[in-house]
Amino acid sequence: RGFRWMKTMIHTIKEINERKDILPNSTLGYQIFDTCFSISKATESALVLLTGQEENRPNFLNSTGAYLAGIVGSGGSSLSVAVSRILGLYYLSQVGYASTCTVLSDKRQFPSYIRTIASDKFQSEAMVKLIQHFGWVWIGTIAADDDYGKYGVKIFKEKLESVNLCIAFSEILPKVYSKEKMQKVVDAVRTSTAKVIVLYTSDIDLSPFVLEMVYHNITDRTWIASEAWITSASIAKPEYFPYFGGSIGFAVPRSDIPGLKEFLYDIHPSRDPNDILTIEFWQTAFNCTWPNSSVPFCTGEEKLEDLKNTYLDVSQLRITNNVRQAVYAMAYAMDRLSRLWCPSILCRDKGARLMFFIQRVKFTTHDGRKIHVDRNGDVTGYYDLLNWQLDDNGDIAFVKVGEYIFTQSKFEFMIRKNSTIFWNTESSKIPHSVCTDLCPPGTRKGIRHGEPTCCFECIPCADGHVSRRAGQRECEQCGEDYWSNAEKSECVLKEVEFLAYDEALGFTLVILSIFGALVVLAVTVVYVIYRHTPLVNANGRELSFLIQVSLTITVLSSLLFIGKPYNWSCMACQVTLALGFSLCLACILGKTISLFLAYKISKSKTRLISIRPLYWKIIILISVLVEVGICTAYLVLEPPRVYKNMESQNIKIIFECNEGSVEFLCSMFGVDVFLALLCFLTTFVARQLPDNYYEGKCITFGMLVFFIVWISFVPAYLSTKGKFKVAVEIFAILASSYGLLGCLFAPKCFIILLRPKRNTDEIVGGRVPAIDKSVQLTSASVSSELNNTTVSAVVAD
Repeated sequence: RGFRWMKTMIHTIKEINERKDILPNSTLGYQIFDTCFSISKATESALVLLTGQEENRPNFLNSTGAYLAGIVGSGGSSLSVAVSRILGLYYLSQVGYASTCTVLSDKRQFPSYIRTIASDKFQSEAMVKLIQHFGWVWIGTIAADDDYGKYGVKIFKEKLESVNLCIAFSEILPKVYSKEKMQKVVDAVRTSTAKVIVLYTSDIDLSPFVLEMVYHNITDRTWIASEAWITSASIAKPEYFPYFGGSIGFAVPRSDIPGLKEFLYDIHPSRDPNDILTIEFWQTAFNCTWPNSSVPFCTGEEKLEDLKNTYLDVSQLRITNNVRQAVYAMAYAMDRLSRLWCPSILCRDKGARLMFFIQRVKFTTHDGRKIHVDRNGDVTGYYDLLNWQLDDNGDIAFVKVGEYIFTQSKFEFMIRKNSTIFWNTESSKIPHSVCTDLCPPGTRKGIRHGEPTCCFECIPCADGHVSRRAGQRECEQCGEDYWSNAEKSECVLKEVEFLAYDEALGFTLVILSIFGALVVLAVTVVYVIYRHTPLVNANGRELSFLIQVSLTITVLSSLLFIGKPYNWSCMACQVTLALGFSLCLACILGKTISLFLAYKISKSKTRLISIRPLYWKIIILISVLVEVGICTAYLVLEPPRVYKNMESQNIKIIFECNEGSVEFLCSMFGVDVFLALLCFLTTFVARQLPDNYYEGKCITFGMLVFFIVWISFVPAYLSTKGKFKVAVEIFAILASSYGLLGCLFAPKCFIILLRPKRNTDEIVGGRVPAIDKSVQLTSASVSSELNNTTVSAVVAD
């Protein structure tokens, strides 16, 4: 391949010399030195160019008097770096065609160097774009132990880490074969979980490593090739395809050079016995010696057409085309110099002035590509993305599957549509190269201390936090009305909780409330039908009806607690309950006061005390008015409101009533408690009053049930949450209402409906025949013989 590059330079120089539009009055010549891919040999060649064989001064003129305009080369980056450090001292122009090392762009170190091949900076960017495109995050790198490999991998690592991708391992291929060092590289490849590996090396340095891969039978790896070996015929051999097949990498653009193929064939060692390079090529190609040596001898009749040789392969003219462009860059710069500044070929300070034009050269190639050298001596353009595949003949083909365009205004990576990429994996699918698989939705990345960021733990998101996409670093907190689903992958609306009508508990409470109201209504019907009977008239018929109305209000007020709370329902439920109980307890207080007075009369032997209904009405009116006043102030000043309780249960929004002012609420129900205490105390004192149907005792038991229910309610209410808290309050309302209803009216209804003979004036009025000692006096009409004095307490209607 190197011999083809040399012949391309000669072909290009002859082409320029034949043109009349470039250097019409000058003829270009050349002198060729073989670097032997050695830094020491390249440095020696540079010194010979500068000083001559025996002289110690710059030799800008050769023996014929021709002026040394510049140098094309060297091939490898390390060679160009070594040579350019010397040539830069004299500001002697050097144009590279294959050296891509980024350090050569530093004009402080290499002021006279330009190149017609892109810097590795662009190649590294292209590799990172390729890796990102296929979703690889865990990459191994192997570099040659020279400037090309080390600087190339350095830039690649910087570009890779800037996009949060990771290096699994980074190894160096030894320049001089070392079994220990090579084994270290092989072990890194074999043991690493990285399935994608970048190889930044030349084909010459890569060859021993390829043999090691074959020897250790390491397959199932995808190699990202640098431009130095992606099209190398010495590596792209069918026997290596099981190990390196599917390699993918970037190459400089391919081109066809008119007339080059014929020029390459037009050589023979017999034409110039001093052309040692042609003789060496001939001996290598045909495996013979020229002219005299041990057998076999070269006959001179060998035919190049019979060879299958890299030299004659013009299907992949990539670096070869760069050689052509390097010669043209030098020629165009010299042409501009001779036309503008220095018509004389021997003008003073021509080297520095030539460098001025070379660093600003612009021209269009034979295939229409525009070449423009920037201030750093670099060119822009594009790369071909090549993939190693087997053709129909079993040979390795370099198939173009995409490209990377890099210009001053455009950077674009693209994969060709409908292009098929061969992957050297067991499944023949895109390789999977990660340290840790992406954390699924619902988890986040957790740091592994001491390891790259691509190696992490997958930690489940906390409650109320989600990660919607795979691989998120942080979980996102859900909004106020949202909560995480079971998988922690989506925020879903929180479940809204309240005691609804359509659920079993709510429906049961509704039935109990309606049933209680119907029972009260039935009692009222009985009282209306039997309103003129002594039992109904005894101790206040109007009070009984008011108690029935109030109990109806209390049992139906529980319906306001059921269903979704609204501001109006929150205000209505507690106020209705408080007013209903205050009316009920005020009426019971009227009854208990009558019993208490009857008891006092029986003790004081008073003949007759008449307790008029006006006093009971005043008691009831005052009690209810006080309760109404407190409720009104409560609703006006600090009314209850609907409250979304999110603290009790994170996964639910509990709709409940915020009771507003606790002081007003306590005052409101404090009135009821006070009335209940008065009722209990008065009936407890009068519990021993003779009573045919035990009304005093029934009220006492009713108030005991009332207190037991509400005392039990407090701890139960405080220990429950959500809708069950409301259910506990409704149970307390219904239980206390049913208790009062049963204790106050069940005995009377039993006598009215089932024992009508006892519902007479004699029994209710207190006059009982002497022979019937089992019948006692009523609390409505107390008649007892105490020292021959009759004491009666009559309730006047």
